[in-house]
Amino acid sequence: MAIASRRISFLIVALVVSVVLSTAATAADFQTLKGHGGPVMGIAVYAGTGQVATASFDNSVGLWSNRTPRWLEGHEAAVKAVLFIDESHAVSGGDDNDLILWNLATGNHTILEGHTAKIAGLAVSPDKSLIASASWDARIGLWPAEGGAPEFLEGHGGGVNSLAFSRDGKKLYSASVDGSIKLWDLATRSEIRVIDRNGFGINVISLGGDGEKESWLAYGSQDGVTRVVDIETGERLHEFEFERRPILALTISPDGGKLATGDGHGYITVFDTASWAIETDFRAALKGPIWALAFSKDGSVLHAGGIENIVYSWPLADLAGFDPMATETPQFLKDPEEMENGERQFARKCSICHALTVDGGRKAGPSLHGVFGRRAGTLPGYPYSETLSGSDIIWSEETIDRLFLDGPDHYIPGSKMPMQRIVERQDRDDLIDYLKSATASDPSQGGPQ
Repeated sequence: MAIASRRISFLIVALVVSVVLSTAATAADFQTLKGHGGPVMGIAVYAGTGQVATASFDNSVGLWSNRTPRWLEGHEAAVKAVLFIDESHAVSGGDDNDLILWNLATGNHTILEGHTAKIAGLAVSPDKSLIASASWDARIGLWPAEGGAPEFLEGHGGGVNSLAFSRDGKKLYSASVDGSIKLWDLATRSEIRVIDRNGFGINVISLGGDGEKESWLAYGSQDGVTRVVDIETGERLHEFEFERRPILALTISPDGGKLATGDGHGYITVFDTASWAIETDFRAALKGPIWALAFSKDGSVLHAGGIENIVYSWPLADLAGFDPMATETPQFLKDPEEMENGERQFARKCSICHALTVDGGRKAGPSLHGVFGRRAGTLPGYPYSETLSGSDIIWSEETIDRLFLDGPDHYIPGSKMPMQRIVERQDRDDLIDYLKSATASDPSQGGPQ
């Protein structure tokens, strides 16, 4: 069979003009899910009811009913992936290296430990008996859904990003930063063969094809290319390149007729899988990447999440007819030239996890409002690590300076703060001056009330 290869290289002008919705029906179809305090990293839809679950950088899983969230708390770092097992159970994984099994009826959860690096992707077997986890420890975890000890598959030369079970549940496909896609036999827990090998890391995969057995595999890679490969022969059937990288999200509609991708430049592309024609290619986010995509239960709506803390849900009938996501640039993506150095340091190092306001929102870290003079680990309502809960550190110019001079991993080892340093003394001084003003309770000192 001849290779049907399509290499497309063009720049699409961003849709940034507000669109007036013409009918009440159209307006009712468009939705946003608001409540997370950080970027949305994963979206899942339960096929039976259409319920949506979201995974976020704010360490939380959101379970949505009529656009009202119920928060599932248990992770100690950003949540990267979430999937429904059945109507009453879900599983999530994140940067804390753990999986969590959620009982959605009771709210109870069980932490599954075993990986030594972050969880990048999850898959659930067709019979719901097995959970597979992709980790940056270069291993694939196999976890009985009813509980029990895990098994691990090894063979990739780098972190594993994405997984997919075969339709009969007997095989597993895996994609890695080492640029390979492998096929595994679950009966023998052994590698069968390499499906494809790419010069760049592979971020996401999805399976498709008519009949009871999948016939093609689509993948998105770090170099911005989306490829479709014949599973049996390894032949590359189609190739799409838009000079936008990387491909970070990929999902197939419930009927298999559409494939959607999201990239690092904020674009969403929808393909017809029968003809592999591009149905829609539009800029969904003004700033930042698209990290998560999922079709609705009936395939008529596409849910998308990215750098903003909102899930946007577009009707496929008019994907490009709505305003882009992230119409207000998050502080950490603002033009550095628009900020003084202290604010710039806060934007780069702190803003994605910490708010400056009293309420703080649903951020991954506690609010910094009134932080000077406060003992570390004492702000009510935030689940601190044991290290900080028992700390005798009082936040001051000196202790904040030490925090960024040494780095959190050395100054307060065991805390949830990511490893980062500010090496230059002037940058630390400017950050501290900015925080003294921005976190003050007294308006005369330039801070919020």
